[in-house]
Amino acid sequence: MNGGDSRKKAAEPVKEAVETSYIIQPFDRTNLSTLMAIEDYASAAPFPHLVIDNLFNARALDRVLDEWPNVKTADLIHHNDGTYSKDKYASTYRTQYGAYSRFFLTCLGEPLFLEALERVTGIVGLIPDPYWRGGGLHFTRAGGRLAVHADFNKHFKYQLDRRLNLIVYLNHGWTDENQGWLELWDREMKSCVKRILPVFNRTVIFSTTDFSYHGQPEPIQGPPDMFRRSLALYYYSNGRPAEEVSGRDPGATLWQRRPGVGY
Repeated sequence: MNGGDSRKKAAEPVKEAVETSYIIQPFDRTNLSTLMAIEDYASAAPFPHLVIDNLFNARALDRVLDEWPNVKTADLIHHNDGTYSKDKYASTYRTQYGAYSRFFLTCLGEPLFLEALERVTGIVGLIPDPYWRGGGLHFTRAGGRLAVHADFNKHFKYQLDRRLNLIVYLNHGWTDENQGWLELWDREMKSCVKRILPVFNRTVIFSTTDFSYHGQPEPIQGPPDMFRRSLALYYYSNGRPAEEVSGRDPGATLWQRRPGVGY
């Protein structure tokens, strides 16, 4: 009997090693070097931002898609007020994430990734949000939209300053016919300066200020079971330049009307 127990215990480390070998790392140092080599972040219009394709391991993103929650999953937020948002779903820290999805999101808050973000954006002292407040998994059904806005600028618990948004799109086969672009608008809300199609493994990073107006105001076009999926994470710092804020309620979202068409 004892001999059998010994053989079982000896086999356990081998089994663990085999399972570990199947972990897919979301990114490597080559990916981070490519990110850090981008030089025009601060000068991008209409506000500091970058768009980069294939920053992450495609197999890792597909693994996240394999775990994607159903709209009926508990502890999702359904944004559907009819004016600013329509049929957008978002996770919360209480959502039951898949094991790999949680691993992926956690990796985006580790030191090597934070250092890469600091290098490319010039924002030092970035802090990830352990609550993934407003971030995590986002998905919007066909016909859904999100009005142009500037985000809340303080962490709800720590009162840290929100400085950076990171969005990773996970939409295979997405085309202009499906619409649902991320739109970046100028500070005066006179025009959309840039449209970004939410195709698979496209990452958008931009500075979060009271004037970084963005959104997905054009409804998604496609069959009822089509969703626009993304990962979103927000990064904070202790302090920020005074010119980035307007003195408004730091916990509020600043919704903006588009000229001639409204929200």
